[in-house]
Amino acid sequence: MEQTLTRQQASDAVLDLGWRFLLGSLRAAVPVGSLAEAAAVATRAVAACGDDADGHLRVDLRSDRVVLALQSLSRGEVTGRDVDLARRVSTAVEHAGSPSTGALQLLEIAIDALDIAAIRPFWAAVLGYAAEPGGGGLVDPAGQGPAIWFQQMDEPRPHRNRIHFDLCLPHDEAAGRIAAAQAAGGRLVSSAGAPAFWILADAEGNEICITTWQGRD
Repeated sequence: MEQTLTRQQASDAVLDLGWRFLLGSLRAAVPVGSLAEAAAVATRAVAACGDDADGHLRVDLRSDRVVLALQSLSRGEVTGRDVDLARRVSTAVEHAGSPSTGALQLLEIAIDALDIAAIRPFWAAVLGYAAEPGGGGLVDPAGQGPAIWFQQMDEPRPHRNRIHFDLCLPHDEAAGRIAAAQAAGGRLVSSAGAPAFWILADAEGNEICITTWQGRD
């Protein structure tokens, strides 16, 4: 049950449940009609996870939805136990409505650096962030701000932006978002890394990557 799953294994295991694999976690959004209903859904999700709730489950309550996330938090990975918990949670909250993928997305900030070790402590201190479990990035301990990751540069690049956004989407939502961005005046800079990532830019060349889990295993 504690075996770490590949991205493909994790995605395949929960796809039919309405959950999606995003940035090392399983996520689902359950539609609700009020904050009171959201609290009831959260209570059922916690009960379904039992003693594993504190180590695996995170819940974000809104008046129109509950976003559920499962990950083996101490390891920063998805394991077989997380998949089992996703099934149990889905059964426990199914009468509230089928999980939706439309409300699922995670934002990362990518910082290009020549000496990652030299700048990483600064970003951790100024943002109040902590080391990402099992990775080289930084995460908000409160789970509110975007994750930070550092991209190794081999030489200075003074004529392009060195901090850009990465938006992680469910793999079956990426094409629609890219089309919407282009329709809104953006352009596709490169699809060479697809389906892991597409590079888009606004009219002045500021870049963002649309990313998915695919093409990374």
